[in-house]
Amino acid sequence: MTAARIPDLPQPRALLFDWDNTLVDSWSTIHHALTVTFEAMGRTPWTLEETRAQVRRSAREAFPELFGPRAEEATRLFYEAFERDHLTHLRERQGVGAMLAELAATDGLILGVVSNKTGRFLRAEAESLGWTPLFHRLVGATDAPRDKPARDPVDLALAESGLVAGPDVWFVGDTDIDLLCAVTAGCTPVLIREDPPAAGEFPGHEPAAHAPDAATFLDLLRRR
Repeated sequence: MTAARIPDLPQPRALLFDWDNTLVDSWSTIHHALTVTFEAMGRTPWTLEETRAQVRRSAREAFPELFGPRAEEATRLFYEAFERDHLTHLRERQGVGAMLAELAATDGLILGVVSNKTGRFLRAEAESLGWTPLFHRLVGATDAPRDKPARDPVDLALAESGLVAGPDVWFVGDTDIDLLCAVTAGCTPVLIREDPPAAGEFPGHEPAAHAPDAATFLDLLRRR
């Protein structure tokens, strides 16, 4: 399987990655924590498929809409359940560790993470996988004044790198929120997921390139 790309895709000086379900597989843990939360709130839990479709924003952004005046309580319950399980069930997506090692060894290329996972959980997971030294900075939800899709976490991820957000910074993720964040910050949006983008799926924030997996993303970079 080959990656789609446009001829003038800019050479990257930095790669900013989403975390959940871009670099690691975390749907089962997120779904379990949401199920615990929904049940405690007296709500019917989402199915796994609904969780995959609905989860985009951070809890800070999404829970007030979902749970209204009980958002603070729901947030506490969600993170209590998540913290119990997230390191036990943490798995890298296929080929990601090797991909990151090769990218981190590339001269002149900076790696970072911009995630809507709470920062302390994000950094604990990176440490557990042995990936922390590979990244210039790991930015999670609540680390910046606003979370994705605002540009604040992108600017924080690049702080003290000598770079600013622009086309030579690729933002790589698997959801519309990632692509929208890339466009909002002026970065190059790259979609990494098995399914290619459907026509009209990302209006106004279409990916500049698509790769179905880590190996194909590496091939895309090598052919620059």
